[in-house]
Amino acid sequence: QVPLVESGGGLVQAGGSLRLSCAASVRTFSYYAMGWFRQAPGKEREFVADIRWTGSITHYADSLKGRFTISGDNAKNTVYLQMNSLKPEDTAVYYCVARRVGGDWDYWGQGTQVTVSS
Repeated sequence: QVPLVESGGGLVQAGGSLRLSCAASVRTFSYYAMGWFRQAPGKEREFVADIRWTGSITHYADSLKGRFTISGDNAKNTVYLQMNSLKPEDTAVYYCVARRVGGDWDYWGQGTQVTVSS
């Protein structure tokens, strides 16, 4: 069973918005935290944002603060990434990730493509 399944990617014009969703096959509280990474063509994978369920604490890559918002719905076992004011440089495959207490980002989704046209 695939632990994490992303959806919501697609093609959008610069300045537009997209909301990515990540559905977990287990209760999200089974994870200590969930988040998003991305990988653009020819570049290394980079951290985007995460949310720790205890206290709903969030973290963002400095370059994305103010444009991206991560949130979660435990009742739906789903994490969201709201992306606003998108730029062509946001074009990448976005991966949903999860970690358990004491672990690393050991659980990855298959990724969803986001393409921002200029």
